[in-house]
Amino acid sequence: MVVMILERATPRLRGELRRWMIEPKPGVFVGTMSAIVRDGLWDKTVAEMGEAGCMQVFTKNNEQGFEIRQCGKMERQIVDIEGLQLVFSPKAQ
Repeated sequence: MVVMILERATPRLRGELRRWMIEPKPGVFVGTMSAIVRDGLWDKTVAEMGEAGCMQVFTKNNEQGFEIRQCGKMERQIVDIEGLQLVFSPKAQ
């Protein structure tokens, strides 16, 4: 399974992702696809995102069972602590 979360994305980019995934909530895309398609969508998103930010979460055979990659400016950041990917929210108090 692949989940992509976009912030400040253009309608064109969102429309492109809708071809491959469903959008249950604005900016959140979910789908099942091969690694080649997943990586192709990531490359296309990174190339077209402009001022947007994107986070992609996908299943992987590791300790957590998934991997997260991020590009652009997002509210939350991914930090790696001893091989575990955790979410850091600088605005949380």
